Amino acid sequence: MADPPGCCHPCATCLLCLYSCHWVTPKKRKGLKTSKCDCSWFLFLFCVFLFTLVWLYFTIVILNDFHNFNEFIFKQRKLWLDWSLVLLIATATLITYSAVLLVLALCLQLCGQPLKLHWLHKILLILTALVVAAAFTGLGIKWAEEWRSARISLQATGPFLHIGIVGGMTLLAWPLASFIYRTRNKGLKVFLLLVYCAVMIALYLAPLGITSPCIMEENQLPPKPALVGHRGAPMLAPENTLMSLHKAVDCDVQVFETDVMVSADGVPFLMHDEELTRTTNVQAVFPERAALNSTAFNWTDLQQLDAGSWFLERRPFPTVQSLSAGDRYQVTKQRIPSLEQALEAAKQSNISIMFDLRPENHSDYQSFVNATLKVILQSGIPLQQVLWLPDGFREEVKQQAPGVQQIYGRKRLQNEKEPLLHVNLPYQDMSSEEIRQYRQDNISVNLYVVNQPWLFSVLWCSGVSSVTTNACQVLKEMKHPIWLLPSSTYLMIWIVVDCVSLLVILWAFLLLKYVLMPFPLPGQSETDVLLTKINSLMQE
Repeated sequence: MADPPGCCHPCATCLLCLYSCHWVTPKKRKGLKTSKCDCSWFLFLFCVFLFTLVWLYFTIVILNDFHNFNEFIFKQRKLWLDWSLVLLIATATLITYSAVLLVLALCLQLCGQPLKLHWLHKILLILTALVVAAAFTGLGIKWAEEWRSARISLQATGPFLHIGIVGGMTLLAWPLASFIYRTRNKGLKVFLLLVYCAVMIALYLAPLGITSPCIMEENQLPPKPALVGHRGAPMLAPENTLMSLHKAVDCDVQVFETDVMVSADGVPFLMHDEELTRTTNVQAVFPERAALNSTAFNWTDLQQLDAGSWFLERRPFPTVQSLSAGDRYQVTKQRIPSLEQALEAAKQSNISIMFDLRPENHSDYQSFVNATLKVILQSGIPLQQVLWLPDGFREEVKQQAPGVQQIYGRKRLQNEKEPLLHVNLPYQDMSSEEIRQYRQDNISVNLYVVNQPWLFSVLWCSGVSSVTTNACQVLKEMKHPIWLLPSSTYLMIWIVVDCVSLLVILWAFLLLKYVLMPFPLPGQSETDVLLTKINSLMQE
């Protein structure tokens, strides 16, 4: 088989060597042909690459919520690790491997070489497909809400994914044209052309189904959402500490979101986990009681615990590495703060405080509510700065502290007795249309937990009132959504991309027709081609 122009023998040999995992000389290469089995493996390779590429996209999307996964693993295994790094490294390895193999196969096709995939590559491709399938299955079983996160992400990436996919399919026209001009199977030619044309037509019309709240005019952009510090500023200081509260204030948050528990002797304090092992040194101070519920400790015991050093040891976020020496020293001095101390700090900083009261299923929960209300009323903080989240005994709270703002963790009902003014929900639970409707009805919507700028941009364009975030230092610096396109501009981009793609595809087929047609098809000798040319000239 003659190599087409621009494809030298050494290059073709090296490509085939990498793809087939053995050295094939030019003489041996002439006897090799791409069988139907080889074509099937190429199709499988292409599907594995797409499958892995989709998983890479999911990996990037779920990074917004990965701290929750790290906390879940710690709760189950008492092992802290930033599993997002493990996930990214594994995903990058799989996508790189399948992409390199695909590029090799496409280059071989352009060079007119046989696609003889080595058995080792076949095994590794099957393993790659199984690993990614297992990852998707695990995601669906244990973390199903991330499917909704992926749908939301398409509002941020849809227009750009469309351009990228059109570009990729356009480039695929080159090896496709090469294959069509080389094969003698007319049925296969027609089938591939029909499939390719159908896919391209679908892609050209895809923007008709792409919607995004950020496709709007500049003057229609809602105000920037207010920031709610999730347990303070947990990327800059240990969560639920006074240092974290002050760091959140520096990030211009309007609300400090926290979690409250009540000690065995009736003192409300800040703590998220039911056990103290993750965010304190309780295993060193009280090793025999480390597994007890946080509410089993009295306030004197709690004050003996170090609530900061774990932050430097476990590094829950990459930002820990960039802390200054002064901040690192301050971290080591943190203790578990009482609710009274947090209210005083919030009052001094003139920010609101929003909290859950845990654990909701405790037998003494009503006494927890009473103890918490007592501290709030005695603190002197303006009651409108207190945002009450717990649903238990809400009516009693309204009676004892009518000035406290009631925040509901649910959507409004059709027959709502009392109109909702504030709702606090996961960001996956509200669509852009619902957010706009609530905004029109003067209902404040806070969504949690929003860490990535792309997600913040989508919610900003949707008109959300505020977001709870771990990354207040990042979102503070955003003066504008990542992108904002008027519909007329997006229409122009859509038309230009489709037209350029169509021209490139036509060019690829026409150019390769003139480049490859002088070369023999599989099973056709160069003499046959020469005789065909002479016959054509004589007829002219």
